[in-house]
Amino acid sequence: MTSREIVKRTLEFRSPLRIPRHLWHLPWASDHFPRELARIQADFPDDIVYAPLFFKKPPPTSGDEYAPGTFIDEWGCIFENRQKGIIGEVKEPLLKSWQDLARVRPPLGRLSLDVDQVNAFYRSTDRYVLAGCRVRPFEQLQFIRKSENLYLDLAERPKELFILLDRVHKFYLEELELWARTEVDGLLFSDDWGGQRSLLISPAQWRTLFKPLYKEYVEIAHRNGKAMFMHSDGYIMDIIPDLVEIGVDALNAQVFCMDIESLGELFRGKITFWGEIDRQHILPYGTPEDVRAAVKRVWASLYDHGGVIAQCEFGIGAKPENIRLVFETWNRFAVASPSPFA
Repeated sequence: MTSREIVKRTLEFRSPLRIPRHLWHLPWASDHFPRELARIQADFPDDIVYAPLFFKKPPPTSGDEYAPGTFIDEWGCIFENRQKGIIGEVKEPLLKSWQDLARVRPPLGRLSLDVDQVNAFYRSTDRYVLAGCRVRPFEQLQFIRKSENLYLDLAERPKELFILLDRVHKFYLEELELWARTEVDGLLFSDDWGGQRSLLISPAQWRTLFKPLYKEYVEIAHRNGKAMFMHSDGYIMDIIPDLVEIGVDALNAQVFCMDIESLGELFRGKITFWGEIDRQHILPYGTPEDVRAAVKRVWASLYDHGGVIAQCEFGIGAKPENIRLVFETWNRFAVASPSPFA
């Protein structure tokens, strides 16, 4: 069974031969632990990869997103970064006044995707291939307006906010339609919606403004025979029923910010949990016993003949030995067995 088949069977709850693997790593990990990272990747190769961004006319950017200094993204948003290996923050909004709304222009270069090259990459691997797009309407609005301004906008609801949201959303629809015509296995979108204990806006407001957008994204994927993956940091328990309802296939979430057992009771068998293992506490500070217990807890609560991807993030502060142990522990699973820890 190839990696692609293992992931597909996982998404379809059809008893894959093993739990599929997916390691995320920030440049911080490459800078601080290059040899350890290389060994982990060699010993536990990913079953999921991202298609490269093959653009005929690459959208202009400036600087290095993960280096100290200034980075300007495809939309023209300016990020200031003080620490190597992670992304920076927007200090000055691109759109300071609604009078300047016309200057916000989508990065059309992202629509110059070379479909033939993407398809050639897809055919060169037997791993599960996700699109390389960066669809993130809530986050992009924060980058354009700056977070505190956007939260005021959401409270005051000026008409210009809806013009801007519609402009961003229509661009993402075009981008997803383009990727959906390639041979990749899945599409994805990403917005960080959670704080440590609650959603960043009210669930009702989220359902009014953003759920309809996400529903259209999922419809594009399914209409073209693709799965839809989503990422969000933080506590998002309140909107997971909505994500299930609109058909999101795989959700990358900080499940340790929520009650994992409750997640299992409510959603096991309805959506695939695309990781993760707690990167706030366990990966940087946990003992080997903590790591093994965390993996066991995720499996025991969320696995149902599939529905779990062994994903974790090698980010700032994480111990390489804990990252390795995550995948070693997942490797103990004989999926057909009722308990790999017996």
